[in-house]
Amino acid sequence: MSRPERGALPLPDFDELPVGALESRIRSLRPNELDRLLEYEEEHAGRPRVVRLIASRRRRLDEGAEPTGGDPAALRPERAGRAAGGSPVSPATSPQPSSPPPHGTPDQRGKPKGDRTV
Repeated sequence: MSRPERGALPLPDFDELPVGALESRIRSLRPNELDRLLEYEEEHAGRPRVVRLIASRRRRLDEGAEPTGGDPAALRPERAGRAAGGSPVSPATSPQPSSPPPHGTPDQRGKPKGDRTV
C-alpha cells in the first residue's frame, strides 16, 4: 500500500483537528478511508488517542457497524485554540484601578500598616 499524503486524506486538515471533532467526523468514513487515516497518523504524529480512536472505529465497522451520514457543515475543519472574533478587552475598555495595591506602585507609595505592638 502506498503511503498516504496529507492532500489525499479523506478529512481536510486531519492533522490539525482536535480529537473531539475527529471522533464525530470519522463516523461517516468507510474502512479503507479509516485505514488511510490510521497509516498517515502512525507515520506522522502518532498521537496515541487518535490511533486508538481510529482503530476502535475500524473494529466496530468490522463487527458490522455501518458508516453514518454526517452533516456537511460539520466537515469544515476546526482549529484548536483559535478565537473566532478576538477579545473585546482593550486598554480603552478597561476600568481604572480603584486603589493601588498595598505594596504601592512606582507612582504611589504603599501605606504602612501601622504599629503592631502587643
